[in-house]
Amino acid sequence: MAWSEKLNDTRDQLRNLNKAMPETAKAFGALSKTVKEGGVLEFKTKEFVALGIAVATKCDACIALHIEALVRTGASREEISDVLAMSIQMGGGPSMMYAAKALNCFDELSV
Repeated sequence: MAWSEKLNDTRDQLRNLNKAMPETAKAFGALSKTVKEGGVLEFKTKEFVALGIAVATKCDACIALHIEALVRTGASREEISDVLAMSIQMGGGPSMMYAAKALNCFDELSV
């Protein structure tokens, strides 16, 4: 499946879930907004952290969402690769496989 399709499917699934539990979705949305807008780290740095966690926890949907956000911030392929290298160092072989997926996602979504 193409990463753009993965993003569309993920958004459809999240919309469905949000309808089933609107209060929880609203609370999670507020948490996300607070975390992304507050603190001392810039948004791009926070997205790099999120990408590392997405790779380490093997979450395809998370990889797609955070790569998309990083593309919007103007992240370079070299920056993405540096984050992926750190993710591999922390997560070993399984993280290497998901790092490959994340780089493929970046390559697809950054065109």
